[in-house]
Amino acid sequence: MEALEVMNPISGDTIGFVNTTPLHTTTLMYDQARKAFNIWQNKSIKERLHYISKLKHTIVEQLEEGIDIIHQDAGKPKVEAITADLFTVLDTIAYLEKHAEKTLKIQKAKTPIALIGKKSYTSYHPRGVVLVISPWNYPFQLAMNPVINALLAGNCVILKPSEVTPLVGQWMESLFEQAGFPEHVIQVAHGGKELGAKLVSEKPDYIFFTGSDRTGKMIQQEAAKHLIPTSLELGGKDPMIVFQDAHFDRAVRGALWGSLTNYGQVCMSVERIYVEKKIYESFILELKNELQKLKTEPSDDADLGSMTFENQLQVVQNHVTSAVSKGAKIFSGNRSTLHEQKGMRIEPVILTNVNHEMEAIQEETFGPVINVIPFENEAEVIQLANDTRYGLSASVWSKDLNKAKRVAGRLAAGSVVVNDVIITIANPYLPFGGIKDSGIGRYHAQVGLQIFCHQKSIMVDRGIKKSEVNWFPYEGKLPHFKNFITSWYGKRKNVIKFLSSYFQLLRKSK
Repeated sequence: MEALEVMNPISGDTIGFVNTTPLHTTTLMYDQARKAFNIWQNKSIKERLHYISKLKHTIVEQLEEGIDIIHQDAGKPKVEAITADLFTVLDTIAYLEKHAEKTLKIQKAKTPIALIGKKSYTSYHPRGVVLVISPWNYPFQLAMNPVINALLAGNCVILKPSEVTPLVGQWMESLFEQAGFPEHVIQVAHGGKELGAKLVSEKPDYIFFTGSDRTGKMIQQEAAKHLIPTSLELGGKDPMIVFQDAHFDRAVRGALWGSLTNYGQVCMSVERIYVEKKIYESFILELKNELQKLKTEPSDDADLGSMTFENQLQVVQNHVTSAVSKGAKIFSGNRSTLHEQKGMRIEPVILTNVNHEMEAIQEETFGPVINVIPFENEAEVIQLANDTRYGLSASVWSKDLNKAKRVAGRLAAGSVVVNDVIITIANPYLPFGGIKDSGIGRYHAQVGLQIFCHQKSIMVDRGIKKSEVNWFPYEGKLPHFKNFITSWYGKRKNVIKFLSSYFQLLRKSK
């Protein structure tokens, strides 16, 4: 059996190995999941919640261990491990404990006047076996949240966590075991892209993928061959728009955190900062000043961690090198530090004199690179912000909330924050997802459970009448149907004429 090497991205040292899942076992995994589904789907929401709540308590009991594992495996500061990965999962479970039963219960629906006498409702039913493929940047949160929702909706799940952060994947597997989930209801498959492709080819009933738009499109193409529904949470190139009337210090600190939290390895990272010209020079000076205050040496209080995936270092280097060759200026940082890192820790870079012809502005960098661009007016900055193939999230900064909301409404993004950054994904009451190349579908909130279900529309008639007005024979019915429509939907509603037409149709249907 092959093993995944676990490297601490901060030190560069090997800290362990995790056994991979053999490719030939994937068919068996699906067979086991489908058998387990026959039992799991018949459990009530309350019964499923029992396991989810036990999982929550298990996570809390192992909080210190979880912080250390995420810190060592992903190279992120411990504060970010607990706030962005662990807390958000626990908060999602708390939301589901409160709202899951209501969200998935039978929903009554109105019945139109033409179908009088019938009742309508919608019911939710699990899809079957859900495949969740999760990324390395938030290896706990972006795996656990879709898995928990899928399980609670009544599905069995096969999770393939990222091979870049295998310790977190191994820990998640252990958490589900300790929470006592029935055998094969949740299975974890460890391995790389070959395993991911094999799992997709096994025709799951639903695919939830978080990762690059390139891989997402490949999965979508494969899923389309068998009409497998998917949710794709992909990349971003998020703009931050700072108007001159914004709270200056807050905007600077928000820009710094939004650009460098998790070392810039966030699909919602602030990757393009647009600053109104009147405050542009003072903004970049203060941004540089605040950057220099950050604690970078490894400790429990460190502000910055490291890159997580070695291949991403090359992307960061290419974007910076290309931008500089086309006229960009390194306002803070040193290009040479991209080559002189210990482990995967590199110095953050602030780029100025950048434009929309550069990769650093058009393509997802996913690293500690801060691009700052001046703008003249509202119309210009909206055009610049929307000039990208991505559309995940954005932020608008201004004390004039009417203006901020107006601009937010015109931005091509799945979510927008006013006077803050990134936080929409942390609100379990809000649906999350992108447009354009940033993905397909939404999760979190009510839709986060409902996407993992078939929606079944049901109408009920008591079955007392011999016939319906729209059934055969049609003889003599056309004039009455015309009166039926004109009296009810015409400019002037005529209830008496409508009822007369309806009763005439009833007589002809006896």
